[in-house]
Amino acid sequence: MAEDSAQHEGIDARPSLRTSDPAVLRALAHPLRVEILAAIDDLGEATATQIAERIGDTPSNCSFHLRTLAKAGFIERAEAQGTSKPWKAVHKERDLRPDPNDPESVRSSGTIGALYVQHEADRMVRFLTTQAPEAVAAWSVTVTTSSFWATPEELAALAEEVHHLADRFAGRSADPSLRPAGSRKAYLFATVNPDLEIPATPAAE
Repeated sequence: MAEDSAQHEGIDARPSLRTSDPAVLRALAHPLRVEILAAIDDLGEATATQIAERIGDTPSNCSFHLRTLAKAGFIERAEAQGTSKPWKAVHKERDLRPDPNDPESVRSSGTIGALYVQHEADRMVRFLTTQAPEAVAAWSVTVTTSSFWATPEELAALAEEVHHLADRFAGRSADPSLRPAGSRKAYLFATVNPDLEIPATPAAE
C-alpha cells in the first residue's frame, strides 16, 4: 500500500486539515480538548486512561471529550492493542485560519489560537522553572522577541517562512531510524501578529 510505503520512508502520509468551518472549530475551542489533542500529537496513539494520566484528568471525562473530537473529525480510533482502544490524530497538521467574512469562524479560531498560546506558554514556563540550569544551557533553549513595522502582506509572508522553519526535520517523527543519536523531541512556538493599538503608517499622498 502507498500509505505503508510512505510511512516506511519516514513520510507522514496523513492528510493536512484546512478548515474555517465554525462547527468544526467550536469542537476544538475548549481548553481540555486542546490539551487532549496535544497529548495525542505527542504520544502518537493513546487511550483515554493514558491521556488522563498525562493531563491530570479522569478517563471518563477524557472519553467524553475524545468522542467530541472524533465526531468533528480531528481524531479516530487506532488499531486495538489487546483490550486497549487507543486514539490517533487524523491529520499531520491543521490550518484553522478563519473565514474573515464569518464572525463566528473568527471568534472560534481566535479562541483556539488563544488556548494554544496558553498551552505552549505553560509548557515553556514549566521547562524554564523546573529543569536544571545545565540542561537548559546544553540544549540551547532560547526565548526571542522582536518588534518591527510591516504590511499585512509582509506579515503573511513572514508567517509562511516561520511555518516551514522545521521542515528540515521532516520524517523523524514517523521514522525513528532518521533521528540522530542523542536527539530529543523539540518544540517551536512562534507567533506573528500586528500591534493594533498603535496606528498604522498613513498612506503616502
